[in-house]
Amino acid sequence: MNKYTRKDLKIMQAWPLEQKIQVTQTRILEWYIKQEGKVFVSFSGGKDSTVLLDLARRVCSDIPAIFVDTGLEYPELREFVKTVPNVEWLRPKYPFFEIITRYGYPVISKEVASVIEGARKGQEYFLKRINGEWLDKTGKPSIYNCEKYKYLLDAPFKISDKCCYHMKKAPIFRHERMTGRKAIIGTMACESMLRLQKWLMQGCNAYEATHPISKPLSFWTEQDILQYLKLTGLPYASIYGDIAEIQTKNGLKLKTTGLDRSGCMFCMFGVQNEGCPNRFQRMQITHPKQYDYCINQLGCGRVLDYMGVAYRNETEESNENTYEIAV
Repeated sequence: MNKYTRKDLKIMQAWPLEQKIQVTQTRILEWYIKQEGKVFVSFSGGKDSTVLLDLARRVCSDIPAIFVDTGLEYPELREFVKTVPNVEWLRPKYPFFEIITRYGYPVISKEVASVIEGARKGQEYFLKRINGEWLDKTGKPSIYNCEKYKYLLDAPFKISDKCCYHMKKAPIFRHERMTGRKAIIGTMACESMLRLQKWLMQGCNAYEATHPISKPLSFWTEQDILQYLKLTGLPYASIYGDIAEIQTKNGLKLKTTGLDRSGCMFCMFGVQNEGCPNRFQRMQITHPKQYDYCINQLGCGRVLDYMGVAYRNETEESNENTYEIAV
């Protein structure tokens, strides 16, 4: 049985920022007390985890942070992390190229990649979902079916959702086992269907979960994060640029002048939904050294070609050598 409803989330997302801050810090303190202080903030250097770490340390200044140096971060993020005190750096057991060789490329989304991988292995549940045959409790086709991505079954490359686990989660899990500390992470329910479902079932502090974890920003939105950064003047990674107000059909909205997101540089999750220029087209201009490694050496170019996703700035290629390499 779910702990919350979608209506609950809508109400909480509409709260003023001040109320969200109070509730989030209460959840952090509850988690800290329950775990007898044996906690840490999972800190990626991104804007969400930057806000989370600031909120946590305003509650308990001694909370340490853990940064997993995957080798896939934007260089600006790594430089920013170096400026933050009390951060321990971890490394994954395997490099990215070994993960995609062994398991496959991260495409579309974690959920879809998992379905593709399972369907290729002949697993009935995943075959039904990729064929649009999985039914919900009412007997209607499930909203979690993925038939629009059935074409990926024939792709001449491996597909998997295992990348995030091996590159990010596994080092964190090892740290938890070694130290007994429990994580506080900066994910939000609005980011994916999976994160929404988890929050509906468990709430912010998943005490009884198989893997206990705290997600005290779950009811926040992207606008809340930007508003917090703007109001507090909290330093954040330069890769995002400035925070500016833009006019939309729904009124004024905050937006970064640089990157919107700063996940792993070579991740292809969600790129099919981005406009032009997408993350790879921007990377070609801002980080040409990493772009070449990703597209040509790691083989992400052929994957994007198969998906029909553009990754080149055709008008810029003739001037490619004039770009500065931001490393």
